[in-house]
Amino acid sequence: MNSKGAMPSSAQTFAQSASVDGERPAKRARVESSAGQFQSVDENEHGSYGSTMPDAIVNDDFEDTYATGSASSKHEPKASDLYLDTINRALLDFDFEKVCSVSTSNINTYGCLVCGKYFQGRGRSSYAYAHSIHDDHHVFINLETAKVYVLPDGYHVSDPSLEDISFVLNPTFTPASISGLSSPAHLLKPSYDLNNRPYIPGYIGLNNIKRNDHMNVIIHSLLHVPPLRDHLLLSNFRGKEPELLKRFATLAKKIWNPRLFKSQVSPHEFLQEVNRASGGKFRLEKQGDPVEFLGWLLNHLHKEMGGSRKKNSSKIYSTFQGELRMETQQVIVRPDATGNEKPKFDIDREIKSAVSPFLFLAIDLPPPPLFQDAVEKNIIPQVSIYSVLAKYNGVSTQESAGQLRRYKCQRLPPYIILHYKRFTNNVFVEEKNPTIVTFPLRGVDFREYLDAPPSHPPTVYDLIVNVTHESVAGTTRDKENTTWKVHLRAGGGGGDGEKWFQIQDLIVEETRKEMIFLGESVLQIWERRSTSPLNTDGTAKTNADR
Repeated sequence: MNSKGAMPSSAQTFAQSASVDGERPAKRARVESSAGQFQSVDENEHGSYGSTMPDAIVNDDFEDTYATGSASSKHEPKASDLYLDTINRALLDFDFEKVCSVSTSNINTYGCLVCGKYFQGRGRSSYAYAHSIHDDHHVFINLETAKVYVLPDGYHVSDPSLEDISFVLNPTFTPASISGLSSPAHLLKPSYDLNNRPYIPGYIGLNNIKRNDHMNVIIHSLLHVPPLRDHLLLSNFRGKEPELLKRFATLAKKIWNPRLFKSQVSPHEFLQEVNRASGGKFRLEKQGDPVEFLGWLLNHLHKEMGGSRKKNSSKIYSTFQGELRMETQQVIVRPDATGNEKPKFDIDREIKSAVSPFLFLAIDLPPPPLFQDAVEKNIIPQVSIYSVLAKYNGVSTQESAGQLRRYKCQRLPPYIILHYKRFTNNVFVEEKNPTIVTFPLRGVDFREYLDAPPSHPPTVYDLIVNVTHESVAGTTRDKENTTWKVHLRAGGGGGDGEKWFQIQDLIVEETRKEMIFLGESVLQIWERRSTSPLNTDGTAKTNADR
């Protein structure tokens, strides 16, 4: 026994002679007495275990994985001696911000594997040390290094049974493990949580902490774009990378984690950093516009990935950035013009042309009729995606602030983001356009809206993400009763191997393809169709396969 005082009773099951300089205490075997209680026998007092212990108690095959170099240290106690049987995986939740529950500090934070709470430090004066004594909880994990320690003794534990906890805390992926995430084969391999409920990694619910459903749909949308998803899953941010980028990568790994303890993820840690980085513009408790959040997030991630104004300077630009030509001309009213004649471009006068990059294309919707028909099919106006895309054919003109404008794309990115402008502000209220846009799920050709040489990549695109808005009927926007949903494509390739999931916060359900365009679409992401067909495992077919 140490001369400085008696050790706490919670440490007696493993060690009584912890050295002052922090070395691991001498190993002790646990023996069951006749009264049913466990007693400890010190190796230093009784020599080797074999001379004093029954053969049934001694485990000679247990390898010493924590030896400090001493020749006499050859055996380790059983796992039950390390309090590992007290770990409660059902209470573990690593989604929230990693700060101490007492001091709210994020420095040197440990998670209690018995109750799931976070505490700072593991020294004698730390909150984790006090928690281990007062609550009799002894197993803690460092939330930064994923190393497990037993307190108050303070020694490190390395046991294979703890690997699943480390993987939930810090999931890791390899190129081989992510190669089939977009293939139909991914749907055939469901994972199971602690309650043995099946789920498909990547298609899980995100917790709506208060009013953050408009940010949840954007998180899902971006993390189902394969180039960006794969870049984040394979990342290993351990240095001084920006905090927002690190937390977004961590959230991506959790959403695609095949070994979750519960089949849902909370974006709390990421959204807390979004609140800080945006100066309070995007908050958990305030409903907002997902398109505005998407624009902010794309530009912020581009900057934190080291991007510049140059093309393909980051994964964001190489995935979403295209080029658009805009031609403008001053409107001149001719004396002989009739009242109903629309202004047109005059080739005899100067036409200004400018090419600028874009991350998403804004689509104008036709105004809804002021007086609706009594016929049921005409109550909700509908419009085809091809008619609203005509804005970018280089012929259709728009008049704004005394100028005529027309647009045409010069270069299309691998993934096109379309934003349907449903909300407009007038003097009194913010209006909502309820017009439904009809679209096919596959095979939209953007060649008509592109002015590029024949060497340009293919222009046929397939839908992978569709974000819809739901609120009360009418043309006035009601932010208080707004619901945001996202449709995500799983599998791909069309046919029976392709499925669609509708996710609204924690509700995940498979939906029919025919039902997707019936909602009020606000945001869509279209994927350039690959020139090479895919096998069922997501790999490109060879000539022999065809």
